[in-house]
Amino acid sequence: MVDENIYFNSYPIFLSSCATTKKETLYKRLGGKEGIEKITDNLIKNIGKDKEIFHYFAKTNISHFRRGLNLHLCDVSDGPCRYDGDSMVDIHTGMNINKSDFNHLVELLINAMEEANVNIRTQNQLLARLAPLREQVIHH
Repeated sequence: MVDENIYFNSYPIFLSSCATTKKETLYKRLGGKEGIEKITDNLIKNIGKDKEIFHYFAKTNISHFRRGLNLHLCDVSDGPCRYDGDSMVDIHTGMNINKSDFNHLVELLINAMEEANVNIRTQNQLLARLAPLREQVIHH
């Protein structure tokens, strides 16, 4: 007979599944409002220290940017927020953002998520939802 119990430090752990479990939203996995705010604050800090990308943000109203990014991340992750700010095209038109700088900003976002202790799978899920915006940001 096979022992189907899993042991942790010699104590049995019983695994069970429940058909009524609700799928947790990406918003929740990111840590909800506090988690998204932490990611945003980490990203702003990372941008501020980055000589390669900072020039795009040098004249940015940081509180406006923070509020907009928090709303956008909340919305895109199925949170209780609805982003109703300017479109990505409107925001980035005339900035002449190239692929390399865009990719570098994504790296800074990944670092911000790591600093907020967001696991890799959840990071990838958020990045997958943001990826379609890439074409709206580069060279507009």
